[in-house]
Amino acid sequence: MSGRKKLAIGGGIALVFVAAVGLSTAARRDRGVEVRLEEVKRRFLVATVTASGQIAPQRAVDISADITGRIVQIPVKEGDWVKKGDLLVRIDPSQYEAAVARAQAQLSSAEASALQARANRDQAKRALDRALALRQTDPNLVSDEQLEQAQTSYEVAQALAVSAEHQVEQARAALREARDQLAKTVLRSPIDGQVTRVAVEEGEVAVPSTFSRETGLLMTVSDLSVIQVKVQVDETDVVRIHLGDSAEVTIDAFPDTTFSGRVTKIAQSAVRSAASPAGQTATDRAVDYDVEITLDNPPPDIRPDLSATAKIITAIRDSALSIPIIALTVREHNPISTENAPRDTIRVRRETEGVFVVRGGIATFQPVRVGIAGEEYFEVLSGLSEGDTIVAGPYQTVRDLKDSTRVKPMRSVQQASGTVRQ
Repeated sequence: MSGRKKLAIGGGIALVFVAAVGLSTAARRDRGVEVRLEEVKRRFLVATVTASGQIAPQRAVDISADITGRIVQIPVKEGDWVKKGDLLVRIDPSQYEAAVARAQAQLSSAEASALQARANRDQAKRALDRALALRQTDPNLVSDEQLEQAQTSYEVAQALAVSAEHQVEQARAALREARDQLAKTVLRSPIDGQVTRVAVEEGEVAVPSTFSRETGLLMTVSDLSVIQVKVQVDETDVVRIHLGDSAEVTIDAFPDTTFSGRVTKIAQSAVRSAASPAGQTATDRAVDYDVEITLDNPPPDIRPDLSATAKIITAIRDSALSIPIIALTVREHNPISTENAPRDTIRVRRETEGVFVVRGGIATFQPVRVGIAGEEYFEVLSGLSEGDTIVAGPYQTVRDLKDSTRVKPMRSVQQASGTVRQ
């Protein structure tokens, strides 16, 4: 075989190979990108806000001392149930009993001084009356100077009597204060409840909680008849929560049980942190709000400070047109028509939320407006109709898909779910 024939045969084989590769590429293009398709339909949607927090009684009273003294008796311990008026703590009363005795003695002394002052005032009054009577009988019997001295003596005696009466009142007030201080050596329960914390031991010194609440805390009595879950909700979610919203609560200590409750309080101001990391500005900090949920039927052995997670139901749609959350993406596209929208709400955006609608094997980007979000689906407010077929996955394919791309259904759901997990 000549060299020319060999060259011709080789060239033919190369052309056949190139043609095969081109046909294979064209065939793959014609087949399109494999995607998971789903039909737009109506579903039952529940929008929720999830937040974590702790169990807390609706009413808890911190017991602290108003006086300084050594603790001589604590007849209760953590977990004990107490009634209103039951003894909780007794502080050494010795110095306060002495103060009461001293105040009582000062009162007795002041009363004796007042009695003496009244007697002197009465004597001065009688002397003045006699001088006036003699002056009326015969002006020569009492001189002007003597009459003036009698009048002055009476006025001084009267002023001293008034001062003595005030001293008596002062001594009585001091006695009341001393007795009040003595009464504060006995601390009793202000409510019916359970002792949930005892922070001191007998023999320790109780101090007033003037500068530090933790320093002066002796114990805590909690009314466990009403149990709440106190959670912190992000600022973007708290606006969707309203008083009376129902909630499902899971408590870490009761892993197999879900408890129901309702939102009973929403804070009007954000949680203020005591300190912030260095270099962090106010705008960098997360803004959270306290939300309280009252449990309907708490377990009998529940305790304060248990960790809990609340799922607050903010909206329910019985039959909402919906799309999978994974199907919603963002593309540069003309915004949805805003003919009937107020002028101050119209904003021209280059990026628009939407989905890829499949018609005749071609995926076309369609802007949509969504409402509430369930666990897996968005509510569709406009842009789609029931029965439309959309691209619902895989996740990365939806993000990378171009407008007017040919697509085809995936061979198996497992492949789609596997891609989503990536």
